[in-house]
Amino acid sequence: MKELLHHMLKNMELTIGYGRNYFTMSRGSFRYRKLVQWRRDLKKTGYELTEEGFKLTFLDERENREYIVDVTMHDGIYDAVMRDAPKNINRFWVRMPCGKNEHFYGCGETHSRFDLKGERVRIFVAEHQNASRISRKIVRDTVVGHDPERDFDFSQYESYYAQPTFVSSRKYYLYANTSRYAEFDFRKENQLSLRLQEKPVLHMESAKTFEEISKRMCRRFGSYGKLPEWLYDGAILAIQEGCDAVERRVRKALDAGVKVNGVWSQDWCGCRRTGFGYQVMWNWQADDELYPHLKEKIAEWKEKGIHFLGYINPFMAIEKPLYKYASEHGYCVKNKKGEDYMVTITTFPAAMIDFTNPEAYDWYKNLIKENMIGIGMSGWMADFGEYLPVDCVLYDGDPKVYHNQWPAIWARMNREAVEECGVRDSVFFFMRAGYTGSIGNASCMWTGDQHVDWSKDDGLPSVIPASLSLGMSAQPLVHSDVGGYTTIMNMTRSKELLLRWEEMNVWTPLYRFHEGNQPSRNVQFDADEELLSHLAKQSRIHAALKPYLLKVEEEAHKGIPAMRPLFYHYDEYFEDDKEYLLGRDILVAPVRKQGRSDRHVLLPDDTWIELATGKEYRKGDYLINAPLGQIPVFYRKNHTMLDDDTIAELISLIRS
Repeated sequence: MKELLHHMLKNMELTIGYGRNYFTMSRGSFRYRKLVQWRRDLKKTGYELTEEGFKLTFLDERENREYIVDVTMHDGIYDAVMRDAPKNINRFWVRMPCGKNEHFYGCGETHSRFDLKGERVRIFVAEHQNASRISRKIVRDTVVGHDPERDFDFSQYESYYAQPTFVSSRKYYLYANTSRYAEFDFRKENQLSLRLQEKPVLHMESAKTFEEISKRMCRRFGSYGKLPEWLYDGAILAIQEGCDAVERRVRKALDAGVKVNGVWSQDWCGCRRTGFGYQVMWNWQADDELYPHLKEKIAEWKEKGIHFLGYINPFMAIEKPLYKYASEHGYCVKNKKGEDYMVTITTFPAAMIDFTNPEAYDWYKNLIKENMIGIGMSGWMADFGEYLPVDCVLYDGDPKVYHNQWPAIWARMNREAVEECGVRDSVFFFMRAGYTGSIGNASCMWTGDQHVDWSKDDGLPSVIPASLSLGMSAQPLVHSDVGGYTTIMNMTRSKELLLRWEEMNVWTPLYRFHEGNQPSRNVQFDADEELLSHLAKQSRIHAALKPYLLKVEEEAHKGIPAMRPLFYHYDEYFEDDKEYLLGRDILVAPVRKQGRSDRHVLLPDDTWIELATGKEYRKGDYLINAPLGQIPVFYRKNHTMLDDDTIAELISLIRS
């Protein structure tokens, strides 16, 4: 494998140029237009071995100027660094050979594709669920009819989590050390291209297994570490509209036999009702009208084994006193006129805290420490992070450089708050936005605001490629909102969709629900007795997985993803994004289509036992029964992490 990386780097091609970027932001979505004023291919004139590796020399024949790329090799790592380039060059095209049948994964989070061969990927964090694409989807479905398997061209999608890394099916990874806008282009059959806007600094490593690749990436990027064990004790229910609603609905769930380990009330700080739905009031202190005596209530619920989770993001509601304080102290991101920059999110404007201002950073972190951890919260959604405008004015630094780094800085602040309060063993947070620096700072990820439908690119099916791509980007612990989130016009959550989402998410690290942005129009977990009975069973299955999930999490500390593609251990099915391995020993095949009571399942080369029937299978493509309440789940006959007691308990629950 080292010979492969040597070959790729030795045969590198370079082009340089100069260009300008033009960004237009609308609700976190960035329309990008570039103007390349000139570009020139460089002629390779030298390959010279050095003590630490080799040196490549390129010539700009027009300017008669040499450019040198030093490639060093140490401990199996290849580092390729271009020496200084003139200031009038800000475009670099790096091309390397690749295999005709090579596949590429990662680049952060991709919802509509897992295998990126044939695609050009934009490395720039943004709102994935942009209003323009949603509008086009609604119009398209209205005019030609809804087809859940139809999606847009890949270029139409943005991502909350972008990252300049990829993993190849030939068992190596590449990391481009850059913060600026970039593109990774895998469209050519025999060549990959990196389009960078600062001088190339590349790192590559290879290994014999994908497991070792994940470990090597972890050694480079870090790991958050252990999560609280209570997370694996059942379901985290999404309940809003106050303490009375929490107590009433939790009691209803418990009486039905649901294993409840937490309640997530994102409106703990108040709500605002907009044309988009029931939204959070971004004023980060407990709302005494909705949640009177919340600190005491949280302690009371925790005594019963029910942990309370909240919500926070980097914005502030401009109607509220916390914003007034932040504005008076100069803590907000500014526009060119020196005014607080107002960013529109859905239907209302909000101010954004400037994390490059040390005083603002510490003040905001203290809000988390005092107003959230201080009242006993066990966790929260640390939302957003991808909206930093590139035309804003920061206290310190260039927003074009900071834009991609912003979600990682946001993750670091949350991690520091948890650590400084000494609650790492009991408190966690989850995020959707990220960049390279998020890996060691975010405790876990969620896949963002899925649509409450069956669409391949945004609904339930999109959870699988999104989770797998994050896993191949060194983010090992990922989950999704049970039931999805985005509810618009005729797109509302059905009972069948909720049941199928519950059945899928049981077999993920975290079992957390969401009401959606329009709760009254979506079916909720306690809408009828059948739903409660179904959830009681599923929550107990997730709790029964705890011994196994703890072992899976131990591997995650080394960078090995909890949810893995089939090829991760079997070197086959490199294009599959419809099922996954949970740890080493369990294969999960969620029902992705409405109205189906069976599904085709690919089983890689092993001996598999279906939990629901006990039937044994070898490698092959099988049509498996999947009635409501049960999806195809298999375990390896020669299991190494899954213990016999856990298998027996799972069988008892699934077949009951």
